[in-house]
Amino acid sequence: MGAGASDVRSIFAAGRAALSHNQRVGRWGERKAAEYLVERGYLIVARNVRTPHGEIDLLANKEGLTVFVEVKARLTAGVGPPEISVSPRKQEHMIACAEYYAQQNGIEHWRIDVIAVQRVDGEDQIVHFENAIS
Repeated sequence: MGAGASDVRSIFAAGRAALSHNQRVGRWGERKAAEYLVERGYLIVARNVRTPHGEIDLLANKEGLTVFVEVKARLTAGVGPPEISVSPRKQEHMIACAEYYAQQNGIEHWRIDVIAVQRVDGEDQIVHFENAIS
């Protein structure tokens, strides 16, 4: 899953003026998370889905189950693992987003996952927390 430093530099070189550092890291994390899911048989249905309650980073499907995915990404380990930034308030927003989307689209079977993406010693590490929020 590792990518070289040039990969990260190329991510940040494109659109430097248009996106903030945090937005670029977020997009990088979402791309890595989507690749990870596809490699494991998920279909990515949509990205950055907006609802009145917030945004769903990735919307995926596997074997008839809709999966709402919150992606947290960090390029350094200095402030702890990415998943610790999923606060109780963020969890409430994620549940509201998923419930709204499911209700609007007639989805009965779904779950919320969190995927943490972190660069450690030049290697990308991904941790997938299935059914992280219920």
